Amino acid sequence: MQIQVNTDHNITGADTLTDSIREELQQNLKRFDEHVTRLEVHLSDRNSDKRGGGDDIRCLIEARLEGHQPNVVSHDAANVKQALTGAEHKLTRQLDKILERQRKH
Repeated sequence: MQIQVNTDHNITGADTLTDSIREELQQNLKRFDEHVTRLEVHLSDRNSDKRGGGDDIRCLIEARLEGHQPNVVSHDAANVKQALTGAEHKLTRQLDKILERQRKH
């Protein structure tokens, strides 16, 4: 599974962050290895120009499965870790549903 990580200019620590994201996704999504050919992760700070909290970090993950259209999930949270974890959980549920439907046919 190929994993590409993209960050906007407001996300700090890009190299270290990219490596840890790849490692986490490879480990947590290992059971989908034979079905998922590529993952693209996009991290952005949606309102970096404004001060204040809120769920302004967005993690969007696009998964490409063999023989299927790309599947996209996103999650907004207060920090990168929470955004990644939320998007990862959504993606896992979505992939489980797709593959279960595929097994039934």
